[in-house]
Amino acid sequence: MKLLFKIFQIAFFALPLIAMRADKPLKVVFFGDSITQAGVGPTGYITKVSEMLRAKGQDAEYELIGAGIGGNKVYDLYLRLEDDVLAKKPDVVFIYVGINDVWHKASSGTGTDADKYVKFYEALIKKLKAQNIRVIVCTPTVIGERNDNSNAQDGDLNQYAKLIREIASRNSVQLCDLRKSFQDYLIQNNPENKEKGILTSDRVHLTDAGNVFLAEKMLEALVQK
Repeated sequence: MKLLFKIFQIAFFALPLIAMRADKPLKVVFFGDSITQAGVGPTGYITKVSEMLRAKGQDAEYELIGAGIGGNKVYDLYLRLEDDVLAKKPDVVFIYVGINDVWHKASSGTGTDADKYVKFYEALIKKLKAQNIRVIVCTPTVIGERNDNSNAQDGDLNQYAKLIREIASRNSVQLCDLRKSFQDYLIQNNPENKEKGILTSDRVHLTDAGNVFLAEKMLEALVQK
């Protein structure tokens, strides 16, 4: 009888706590550069993900947080990981960085060499996985929208996207292959082979259509089981 009473007591106090945990929204951090910084704006991709979840009646199940800073490269993310991500105690983190690591090589000579890119990237993943955080890694998208690999940085972007795919496989984390998605879209939707104006306004940063497209791909990855 005493045993039954004790079990009842434990259940009485534990069940509400379990219910509270079940009702707690999944905390999702989008970690990146200026594209992600703009993502929380009125037409940004993170805002669009929220709107898509609301349309499905699932917005209460997720808490979306933008952690993007313009000009950031992978080592910048590593330096601010503790304050801008881990301190928020997320359940899921999207890592979306690489455009500046490639672009700044040509624009200012301050990009990130491939070997250092991989080392910092895997160091990020290691710290996130140590906190039992689900990690989703994203390949870099575009620096120019020409669909025939004639943009100046296409070679480097293809290389760094390949590195991300290998990192995902090697570290057993989920891949969101944005580079492939953007390339496939532009082959179908950029018949005039324009360098901007389809998904981007300036070859890199997103148009409204680009934000919607990116949001769709991010949401697909988020709800993937």
